Amino acid sequence: MHELSIAASIVETVTESAAAYPGAQVIEVRLRVGALSAVVEESLQFCWGVSTEGTPLAGAKLVIRTMPVVVHCAGCNADSEIGVQSFRCSKCGELTADLRQGQELEIESIEIEEPESASTVTA
Repeated sequence: MHELSIAASIVETVTESAAAYPGAQVIEVRLRVGALSAVVEESLQFCWGVSTEGTPLAGAKLVIRTMPVVVHCAGCNADSEIGVQSFRCSKCGELTADLRQGQELEIESIEIEEPESASTVTA
């Protein structure tokens, strides 16, 4: 279950970023997760809850946006979305392995609430 180490790394990174806003509360963390990243969303959500217990991120919501696989086809010079099982251009059917999207695992944004102004800031 590598999702636990992923969740722990996200908690560490977000905690470091949130330190720039003393007293602020992290409301939500948004991730971009590629379909080929081998991350099981339900497991990551569970591990997020475990990893945030007793931290400044306790209670923060984890939002995961799954990114489809996109390849570039040299044959027709087009980028197209494909299924995980097929590495053929969806436009011309040519085999391609030129991945343009689908392997990412990145923090897209962090939503915090600053206590003194009670306004929401997206970092």
